[in-house]
Amino acid sequence: MKIIIGSDHRGYALKEQLKEAFSQIEWVDVGTTNGDDRADYPVVTKSVCKKILEGESDRGILICGSGIGVSIAANRFPKIYAALCWSPEVATVAREHDGANVLALPADFLDGDRAVATVQAWLDALFAGGRYQKRLDMID
Repeated sequence: MKIIIGSDHRGYALKEQLKEAFSQIEWVDVGTTNGDDRADYPVVTKSVCKKILEGESDRGILICGSGIGVSIAANRFPKIYAALCWSPEVATVAREHDGANVLALPADFLDGDRAVATVQAWLDALFAGGRYQKRLDMID
């Protein structure tokens, strides 16, 4: 499995933790590469979304301090369904019912263990399609 991942400076440490925890995943890291240098989340978000839309991967993970900024920025792209998730339960529903192809994580509000469990739940969940796909079609 290949996943595009990116973060701003506030999400850098969590991004690195996730890459280590899920070493079996082929990560395409679009930055930031240094948590000490300021990185603007819209730039990283654009990189993740473009790679998904170009077909490099079906899914992406974005991380910033609150998760809100990357969610807002990602959802500006057509066919990108970014969901801000802070628990495994929310991540499961985001994938199953909302077809979330981008997981947005709030680095300032998740510890490493909970973040890993949230990502695992999102990875394990399958989009239910059917009436949920019809809703995505309404958005598009």
